[in-house]
Amino acid sequence: MWRRKFIAGLAGMVALPLTARAQRPNRIYRLGHLATTSETEALTRQITLPELARLGFVEGRNLIFDARVDDSDSLPALMRELLAAQPDAVVAIGTALKPAAAATRTVPVVAFGNDPIVLGLAASYARPGGNITGVVIAADELEAKRLSILLEAVPDRRRVAALVPALSGVSEAVRKAAAGLGIEILVFPVAAPSEYPAAFAAMRAQGAQALIISALPQFLRDGRQLAALALEGRLPTVCEWAEMAHTGCLIGHGPNRIELRKRMADQIAQIFRGVAPRDIPIERPTSFEFALNLRTAKSLDLIVPASVLTRADEVIE
Repeated sequence: MWRRKFIAGLAGMVALPLTARAQRPNRIYRLGHLATTSETEALTRQITLPELARLGFVEGRNLIFDARVDDSDSLPALMRELLAAQPDAVVAIGTALKPAAAATRTVPVVAFGNDPIVLGLAASYARPGGNITGVVIAADELEAKRLSILLEAVPDRRRVAALVPALSGVSEAVRKAAAGLGIEILVFPVAAPSEYPAAFAAMRAQGAQALIISALPQFLRDGRQLAALALEGRLPTVCEWAEMAHTGCLIGHGPNRIELRKRMADQIAQIFRGVAPRDIPIERPTSFEFALNLRTAKSLDLIVPASVLTRADEVIE
């Protein structure tokens, strides 16, 4: 984790109003980026920036990419640093959305992950109405779907643990899905990786039989560590992205992240060309990926039903 030197005395009020941001010939555009993990920044560099280049905004030619990564407590100060440089837009990944939105009502903010509607930061998906647009991962709905898939793979499990961020809990959608399936949900909040071992020890003590790992950039970053702890605890696990099955989760199920990242690039390009974020629809996922790790299943002495195997887009053997 790192921080660039804080520029004292400058804050969000230096940002230009939206009406002054129409595209001009030969202009150099500045894109800020706020995140809590270097992995999410890397994905922006690997997927979103090349797509922006395809759309005519090339880093090193007419685009400056200005990124900040640190823990959640540091995000408000980092956002002030980004605003001091007068960006044309700021990308806010996951939990970075709230501090980004709190810092400015003029600079366009393009969210990835967290839902601006749920957070009360936008009026509707079709017409956000403010300075925030972006793409969302529909986390609450998908976690209920993941629970359903997990129970299809291990139908004999009735006590399911949920690893969630500190000060959080499982969504109402998950609770309703669990009630409908006759499942008891055991909630284990964690604030930092140092708390993972204690959380998994508590899962074993409370008789957890399977595990949902909630949607969170930090959990993606720590996926291999979490999968190892789950395997040690004999817990079949479902995770938020298909690729997490490659780190050891039994099941990875989530949106097509490459597609969403490219759609975010298109929204950024629209802003650079002068479209106000209030008029750019917030996008929801339309395609999904499902991966299943049979090596993990074998380590857990599980036989995955054929009905689940045949639906997987990728089977890791």
